[in-house]
Amino acid sequence: MHILNKLRLFAVAAIGIATLAACNNDYEPALTSGQISVQAQIGSMTRVQTTGNISTFEAGDTISIYAWTGSSAAVPSNLVVDGARNGLGTDGRWTSKSAMLWADMSSNHYFLGICPARSVTDFQADPFTLDPDDYQATDLLVATSLSGIKPTDNPVSLTFDHVMAKLVVNLSFRNQWATAPTVSSVQVKAKSSATVNYLSKSLQAQGTAAGIGLTKIDNATWSGLQIPQEGVREITIDIEGKKYVFTHTQDIPLQGGRYTTVNLIVGRNTIDLKSVGISNWQEGSTIDNGEAQTDD
Repeated sequence: MHILNKLRLFAVAAIGIATLAACNNDYEPALTSGQISVQAQIGSMTRVQTTGNISTFEAGDTISIYAWTGSSAAVPSNLVVDGARNGLGTDGRWTSKSAMLWADMSSNHYFLGICPARSVTDFQADPFTLDPDDYQATDLLVATSLSGIKPTDNPVSLTFDHVMAKLVVNLSFRNQWATAPTVSSVQVKAKSSATVNYLSKSLQAQGTAAGIGLTKIDNATWSGLQIPQEGVREITIDIEGKKYVFTHTQDIPLQGGRYTTVNLIVGRNTIDLKSVGISNWQEGSTIDNGEAQTDD
């Protein structure tokens, strides 16, 4: 993912139903009576990519917008805007594929944005399945505006935040090997299904934990988005056909909007834990000590 040249820290992507502007802070959307204009900004933790931690919207990304009146506590069936899809073109312009109009000019309106765009019927328990091979589809961002917006407050500001967690496993190798051994795979034992509550920006893990493969960044670094959950303690590493199972003495933190780094030191017979860190895309605290055994 690459940031647009004119996008700054709180750069704005204006989304409308007619002519929508390139992403820059100076744009003022040309509106006719009744149109909704949405300003979509990325929070302090932006889109996750396979390598690195920071990126932004790119051409082809889509956002779905939902709006309603009545109460902010729940999304009703009679929506004012029902999942209007807005796509980012190569020209830097967001285009909505359906009309976004205020219900009236006096009621409080409440807004929800989802990226990538999803069609949702149950906004407090939407089924979600992790795809470890597709970062873009799995990196779920949610924005809400639940304080009550009137047409006089147009445009509506939405800030998107992560609801997924990220896990990074770093391997270093003891000098028992003349050269670094080839790592075939790294898996974490975790749940890969959940339900999403968009109003609280949270996931509830579902099902049985199983091995989830991480993506190879290089031989020593493996990474993957994960469903936030408790009870994750086991990482399995396949090195030259031999499986090493690292079991932490406590849960490996997987929290929405945060990433966890597990640093392991690999020997021929064991894997020692160097540290576990959790952070908001910044340096986090560490937990030392631990050991992994082979499964044979």
